[in-house]
Order: sequence, then C-alpha cells, then structure tokens
Amino acid sequence: MKNAGPAEETPARSGLELTPFRGLRYDPDRVGSLAAVTSPPYDVVVRPDGLLHLESADPYNIVRLILPQADTPTARNEQAAETLRRWLADGVLAADSEPGLYVYEQGDGSILQRGLIGALRLSEPADGVVLPHEDVIPHVITDRAALMRATSTNMEPLLLTYRGNGSTGATAVVERTVEGPPLLSTTTEDGFSHRLWAVTDPGDLTEIQADLAQHQALIADGHHRWATYLRLRTEHPSPSPWDYGLVLLVDTARYPLRVRAIHRLLHGLPVSDALTALEGHFRVQRLDVPLPDALSALADAACDGNAFLLAGDGAFHLVDHPDADLLARTIPADRPPAWRTLDATVLHATLLRHVWRIPEDSPAHVAYIHDTAATVEKAERDGGTAVLMHPVREEVVRDLARQGVTMPRKSTSFGPKPASGLVLRALHL
Repeated sequence: MKNAGPAEETPARSGLELTPFRGLRYDPDRVGSLAAVTSPPYDVVVRPDGLLHLESADPYNIVRLILPQADTPTARNEQAAETLRRWLADGVLAADSEPGLYVYEQGDGSILQRGLIGALRLSEPADGVVLPHEDVIPHVITDRAALMRATSTNMEPLLLTYRGNGSTGATAVVERTVEGPPLLSTTTEDGFSHRLWAVTDPGDLTEIQADLAQHQALIADGHHRWATYLRLRTEHPSPSPWDYGLVLLVDTARYPLRVRAIHRLLHGLPVSDALTALEGHFRVQRLDVPLPDALSALADAACDGNAFLLAGDGAFHLVDHPDADLLARTIPADRPPAWRTLDATVLHATLLRHVWRIPEDSPAHVAYIHDTAATVEKAERDGGTAVLMHPVREEVVRDLARQGVTMPRKSTSFGPKPASGLVLRALHL
C-alpha cells in the first residue's frame, strides 16, 4: 500500500496508527482563492441556500465533490467522479510529491486548534481504539459510501480527539512544525484562519507514531463517515488503501474543543400541534424574547433537568419538567443513568417516538441542523417545528463512549470542524 509509508515499521496495534499519505491539494494559481474553494463539512452545509452560496463562490469549490447535484443518486456520484477526474487532469488538484502527515491549525481569535491530519488504520468499536459516541442513520452511510466508491477519495477528514499530556510526543512535533512556514494559509468568510504544514521528516514521523500508539481516540465529528470507512473496508481484500481513512487528530489536553448542540427541524408538524401533544407531559412556557435570551433561558432550565426550546410560530416555547412516569415508560432501563437522562435520549425515545410519533429515521420528517438561527428560520418558513437543544458536556460524551454506550444520533457538535477542501486523500496514490 503506497499510502502506508513508515507505519509499516510500527506494527503495534494496541493504539492509534496514523500513516502518511500524498495529499491532494488545490493549486492556488488555478483557483480564485483557497478560501473560496473550501466548505464546511457536507452535513453542516444548510441546503439549498448554503449550497448555492458555496457553488457561486468559485467554480472549483469542494462542495461540487462532497455535495454533487443531479437528478438521481447515481448521477450525482458519477458527476462527482467526473468532476474530480477533470480537476486532476487540469491540474486544479495535484498530489504532493512525497507522503507526509499534515499539521492543521485553525482559529478565530477566541479559539485556537491544532492537530494532525493523516490516514488512520480502521478499527471496530469493540477494539477500543476509536470510540464512537453516537448512533448513525443508515441511509446517510449508504449515500456517503456510494460517493466514496465512485471517487475512490477521502474528501473530508473526520475530527477525532485524544487525551495526550499536551506537551510531548505528537503534540511536541505539532508545536515544532508550526514554527516553520506553512504550505498554505487562508482566512474563510466565517473569520477562521487556516494553516497547513507537511511533516515528512522520518524522525518526526516516528515520534508521532510511537506516541499515538499509546492512545485511543473519540470520534468528535464524522460518525457517518467513519461507519462508511468501515463498510467500504469490508468490500476490499486487506491489505488495501481502504484499511485506512482520513482523519484530523486533536490532543484536547492541549487544545480543548467546543461542544455545541445539533438541532432538529420537524417537517410537517406545526408548533401548535406539537404543543397540544405535550399537554400533561411537560411544562411549557411561552417566551416572547429574542433568540439569545431564549437560549439563555434554555441553559438555565437545563441545569435542573431535561429542557428544549420549540420554535416556528414566531415565538419560543420552553419545554421542561417532563413527567417522571412518562420517562419511566418510554426510556429503556438497560442503559447507564447518564444516557437515560440525556436531552437527546428524552427527545428521541419519549418525544419523537411516543408523544409526536415521528419516524426519526426519515429525512422527510426530521432534519438535523447545526446553525441555531437557520433552524428557526426554516421552521418559520416551512411551517414545521424547530427543536433547539442544549449542548452536552465533553466529559459526559467521553465517559459514555468508554463504556461502549452510544448516544442518540446527532447528539453533539464538536468544533471547530476542519474545513473541507484543504487536503484530500486519493486512495489510488
């Protein structure tokens, strides 16, 4: 396997095995700007408005590969593959001359994050090396797998965290590397600066790999892409490039991540109907206040138990104090207390399944949106109900993951997320 490189010299499989690869990167002379060709991860783009904005930013924006547009899934994937072939042939994207790991830095003045991008050897959750913490949606995995098959490319790094000591091993290499000139530097319209360096020195690579072999990682963002990697690995005899997947590893002992909520948009359920169904089960308070004040009220209520904000009718409705008997009837009792009391658990097990009777697996009924204001705006425009969530603490997420307990899908949003389009991994190189 050409991408594996020095990792073959460190066969220990007890921990993380991050291997160099020849990154595919945009030629800055062929695009309007590096910022204009980047995108948030595919599941953060608020379609269709966000998609159209990105497509118009530059004809080579990465969104044309990660969210191709056509009439059928097959046509979309074929279009992405053809677009990628054309960009490679035209030199818009080109592979680096030698394999390496990549130090990636992003920040906006209030937060700074640095980590390592590489090809990580895949492992099953039972191995205890890479820990998922959320359930996944099957149709999303099917969709991502078809796109990855068609392009034979990992186009977006997952965000994984591990707990180093913040100063030695891989983190020490990261800090030394950023003292030199970067391969690229750009600032995207959200105010985040992005810089990338290559690590190719054999001594640095050995130091990184020896350190990471002692650690396990938590999937912070990218559960569906990780599950896609695992599915595609089963389709290709090992050893093969499909034994690895593109990730960004961040030592959160040095660079703590933000944890935010992912909100729900319930199509076809007007707020009035949602509130009527809650009568006798939850306390409901109408809040005629701006969004920031409503979110502050949600945060205060979340300190005392499960709480949600409903929106879509021009006001906010604080939903809290669930009926204890209802929770006892609807939430599975064979899970740890920390899981049973999660807001996402109560939302999915109690509200969606039993109170509102909404099929949570159906994108026609439930959408997952990261941006709070966008969720409210879409609910008001479409006549649906926005369910705004309060974020879960990182230590709760990590503790459940170590117990092998997954949270309900789309329970958390860790960030900042790596920008898509700065470096890709072609499996044929």
